[in-house]
Amino acid sequence: MAAAARALAVVIEDGCIAEEALARVAPPASEAAAVRAIHTGTLRWYLRLAPLVDALLQPGQRTAPAVHALLVTAVHQLEYSRAAPHSVVNIAVDAARVLGQRGAAGFVNALLRRFLRERATLIARVDSDAACAAAHPRWLLDALRAHHPDSAAQIVAANNEAPAMVLRLNQARTSREAMLAALAEQGIRAATGLAASSIVLDQPCEVNELPGFSDGLLSVQDAGAQFAAGLLDAQPRERVLDACAAPGGKAGHILEHTPDVDLTALDIDPTRLQRVAQNLQRLQMPATLLAADLLADAWWDGRRFDRILLDAPCSGTGVIRRHPDIKLLRRPQDGVGFTAQQRALLHRCAVLLAPGGRIVYATCSVLPEENQQVVEAFLAAHGEFSRARADLLLLPSPRTAGAAALTDGFYYACLQKRGGGA
Repeated sequence: MAAAARALAVVIEDGCIAEEALARVAPPASEAAAVRAIHTGTLRWYLRLAPLVDALLQPGQRTAPAVHALLVTAVHQLEYSRAAPHSVVNIAVDAARVLGQRGAAGFVNALLRRFLRERATLIARVDSDAACAAAHPRWLLDALRAHHPDSAAQIVAANNEAPAMVLRLNQARTSREAMLAALAEQGIRAATGLAASSIVLDQPCEVNELPGFSDGLLSVQDAGAQFAAGLLDAQPRERVLDACAAPGGKAGHILEHTPDVDLTALDIDPTRLQRVAQNLQRLQMPATLLAADLLADAWWDGRRFDRILLDAPCSGTGVIRRHPDIKLLRRPQDGVGFTAQQRALLHRCAVLLAPGGRIVYATCSVLPEENQQVVEAFLAAHGEFSRARADLLLLPSPRTAGAAALTDGFYYACLQKRGGGA
């Protein structure tokens, strides 16, 4: 619990993402999975848990960041784990000492025991606030209700659950029926997913337990992300650009969809580009990898591309269940920066695209200012482009919707350039 609380304090105090916080804390390998599970769960429910802790404090009373993070983490374990309450309290008291807050051990003990006594009253008080009950920032909850009034409750429910493990098949080498049978032989229960190439596991497992993973028959990728390659619909021998390629899931899928394309996978981050290389090596798929800024000129040889996938940087509001720290780190004003960047990248892709070519603009956002509004502004400025098909908006769906409907949030727009057939 101490390590999970320390990582939580790093996220809250330093504003860094969850992965970086865990890397800083660096728990022992034997504890890493448990620490990650507690840390992720606490982040997921932080905006409900922190008010519960604050309700236990005296007006104006402040606690050290490490102590507050420990209390929130402990309340998460009391609310959302199967651990015995007395064990959670005892572990939290010991964790205070591990965190160098020996003087706060008695305070932690008293506050958690009081929470257990007054739990029903405290929860009723906190949950009377819709944003607290939903464990979402108020601005985001308001945006979901405004833009997706019929689906807001579904999105919130999806955001607040642990993500399913979804697989992508290399359909050029295997079928869903064959892979479901192979998984069943290994005792791994699974069902068909939303995308034609997707399978949803009942329970997550280590990738080395998956039949065919090391041979490139399977990859881990959300069903919604698996629509990109089909919408891009690259044809044999075309020049294709994956413009923001890391970590490489969509690049691999493009090559599975059409193996004999000339694919350039570009990303601004050399470290993240290494993950693209690792993914493509496992899939035994060739591509040209470039660490460069899409907006710069130095990397481009002047030859235009027939297809471009622009998986643009965005708020990530469609993938919150996989990255619950988004709820804590995003601010409503962040959208201005994202939309400016998205528009600049999309305009750049228009220059790089050959006549008759196609751009697939994609985000994992559910906010229209990053999706439809960006595309409409682009089309207004570029009369040579039109939509090749209607936009596709996938909203996060909870596990109760069933494996065949399960997806994170994604937006796709297919933009065709005049000048030839696609």
